[in-house]
Amino acid sequence: MKTLINITLLISLATPLLTQAESETVNTLVQEYISQGATEPDAQRGREMWNREFPGAGEYASRSCASCHTSDLTVSGKHVKTGKPIEPMSPTVNPERLSSRKEIEKWFLRNCKWTLERECSLQEKADFLVFISNETR
Repeated sequence: MKTLINITLLISLATPLLTQAESETVNTLVQEYISQGATEPDAQRGREMWNREFPGAGEYASRSCASCHTSDLTVSGKHVKTGKPIEPMSPTVNPERLSSRKEIEKWFLRNCKWTLERECSLQEKADFLVFISNETR
């Protein structure tokens, strides 16, 4: 319980620009991931995984989260397969990001399966959430 309180405090202090809805959504999900087996989330681990290249198949043999979303989460990206524009991931630039639990879980499922060719672990999800919610550059 102390760890959950510390993590909640850490997230709330480290992300002053998040809206109340985003903060509550991120905190709730992170706490659930921890209660299901994840350890304390780490933004640096999230950043490293975001930029890591994963082997794929066929035309898109190597991909990362940054392949579509870019490594700078404050700018728009573009899907490498469809060319569809992707709004910035940083909640400081795009206030709708991280505000809907349903959307977060939907995109984790789709994007993890496409990029990693598997679902993200609870730990990876927690690390990604903390990384994205803190990204302001």
